[in-house]
Amino acid sequence: MNAPTRNPKLLKGDKHDWEVVIGMEIHAQVTSNAKLFSGASTEFGGEPNSHVSLVDAAMPGMLPVINKKCVEQAVKTGLGLKAKINKKSVFDRKNYFYPDLPQGYQISQFKHPVVGEGQVIVDMQDGSSFEVGIERLHLEQDAGKSLHDQHPSMSYVDLNRSGVALMEIVSKPDLRSSDEAKAYVTKLRTILRYLGTCDGDMEKGNLRADVNVSVRKSGDPLGTRCEIKNVNSIRFIGQAIEYEARRQIDILEDGGKIDQETRLFDNAKGETRSMRSKEEAHDYRYFPDPDLLPLEFDDAFIAKLKADLPELPDEKKARFVKEFGLSPYDAGVLIAERETAAFFEEVAKGRDPKAAANFMVNEFFGRLNKEDKTIEQSPISAKQLGAIVDLIADGTISGKIAKDLFEIVWEEGGDPRDVVEKRGMKQVTDTGAIEKVVDDIIAKNPDKVEQVKTKPTMLGWFVGQTIKASGGKANPQAVNDILKKKLGV
Repeated sequence: MNAPTRNPKLLKGDKHDWEVVIGMEIHAQVTSNAKLFSGASTEFGGEPNSHVSLVDAAMPGMLPVINKKCVEQAVKTGLGLKAKINKKSVFDRKNYFYPDLPQGYQISQFKHPVVGEGQVIVDMQDGSSFEVGIERLHLEQDAGKSLHDQHPSMSYVDLNRSGVALMEIVSKPDLRSSDEAKAYVTKLRTILRYLGTCDGDMEKGNLRADVNVSVRKSGDPLGTRCEIKNVNSIRFIGQAIEYEARRQIDILEDGGKIDQETRLFDNAKGETRSMRSKEEAHDYRYFPDPDLLPLEFDDAFIAKLKADLPELPDEKKARFVKEFGLSPYDAGVLIAERETAAFFEEVAKGRDPKAAANFMVNEFFGRLNKEDKTIEQSPISAKQLGAIVDLIADGTISGKIAKDLFEIVWEEGGDPRDVVEKRGMKQVTDTGAIEKVVDDIIAKNPDKVEQVKTKPTMLGWFVGQTIKASGGKANPQAVNDILKKKLGV
């Protein structure tokens, strides 16, 4: 798989234009009730050290036993990334000092990961898209958590996360800006959520990114990279890349050189700082874990998992564009979350899908964002929203009344049709009634009547006044037709 051929976004330095090169290592917590090598719970938020088995605590004689569910989830993710599934993979010991991993080493995968090369199609806000190559996906166990603020002279250790299954998804260095990196993580998280293999909750640490950043003059070989560890929000990923790229450019333009190192992002200061010199693979002294046999599976195992895959975001977006006639933008918004896409399909069932999409994107999503609610927390159901779309379609209410109706149903609930009946919200289509209002406005505004003859755009003023005088109930199309006729426009 080749790197993108699109025109890269260059950063201007004092002396040169610089290209930023970014690769990502995403650590995604596998959705599973039990840890990778033990039966201990993976539930978030338990009392410290309450989800720890003898295996997690590395008690003498305790041996790891692979969790089949975690393996299935990794293979499903590989299939969702259109990646090569390796029928044989090996667990290795990665020897490294982890103060919060009792074994003193991490069980991971090195030369023989469970998933090989794949790809992710990334969609940008301007409508463009590009491909990011996936280098590999391997399974490994998470470390625990060190707590340094609980005691003045000691650190505490919580092993609840110790041994939790992670998928490390390694991209190729195909990203060229902070915006591309953010869009990539967003898309990858969407795919994982569709698959049900990781919930993508970055606040809980269930999705974290190690970001590799280097800079080079256009056309030069790759520069020396620095790795920014454990960035836990998409916004911070963007900020970390912007800062780190500028830091490296300043050093190079001053005649210095970049030291390959591991850095941390301080989100309070918006800057990266050095953590340690970067280790290479040989520093970890990998060797096959003697307590675990190689993982082996056949074509039937892979085929069964493939058959159970849901419709994935790219396929769903293409279907929404083709089947429903939606714009790529609207389709992209609607498929961003699996639950959102399902909600839309229910609203659109038996209705004009474009009208349903417009109301969802403009009114419904706007209100959800305003109140910081997820679609699962919406007080309005797909059935209620569909009823409002129906009322607009059959001419019972206007678009303006629909907004008012939406607010009432959001706050008070109820059947939208009943609300319209009880509150007298039907739009006026009686041309006789509308004509009386129009005649009154024309009689009171002779100067405006003269102006509209030379300036036809003034018709909009009359339309607005008529609808306002009718309490927003006059049918806009009928108002337009009557005014044009009476004013000779």
